[in-house]
Amino acid sequence: MTRHRISLEEFHRMVEAGVFPEDLRLELVEGELLEMSPIGPKHAFVVRKLTTLLAPLALENKALLSVQNPLVVGESELYPDVVLLRPHSDGPDRHPQGQEALLVVEVADTSLRHDLSVKVPLYAQGGVPEVWVVDLEGRRVLVHREPGKGGYKEVRTLGPRDTLAFMGVEIPVEELL
Repeated sequence: MTRHRISLEEFHRMVEAGVFPEDLRLELVEGELLEMSPIGPKHAFVVRKLTTLLAPLALENKALLSVQNPLVVGESELYPDVVLLRPHSDGPDRHPQGQEALLVVEVADTSLRHDLSVKVPLYAQGGVPEVWVVDLEGRRVLVHREPGKGGYKEVRTLGPRDTLAFMGVEIPVEELL
């Protein structure tokens, strides 16, 4: 089988030309187009919950809240579930870059292996300072901090009795599981 890699620029031109159906959920991961899984009800619930709990940061102009929208990391265009961006880093002419993110959250219902082995290392390379992976099946949240070339230097596992904290917002892990 021959694989054809495409650049981020080629991907954007294809999207603008209408090559893909609007309802097709695709990510560009290091030159490869990957179809994303459909979103299940528990996954959607957790994304709504996180959006509601993190919204005060956007209302206070401490961050921009982005939900299931593109984030460019190197030559990849990923669609994290929730992103808090630095204020004033958004614009109509381009998608935000990884280094403009303050926090990325991935909710993993069936995608845990992909999120941990592919997406989290890309976020580290892109300079995202903190990534939370909400592992619904494992009933835990994996908190990644201190990005570097080889991944994140600090990885903590939080269980249902723990509390997530970011920029003054505290979220009991139990509320997400």
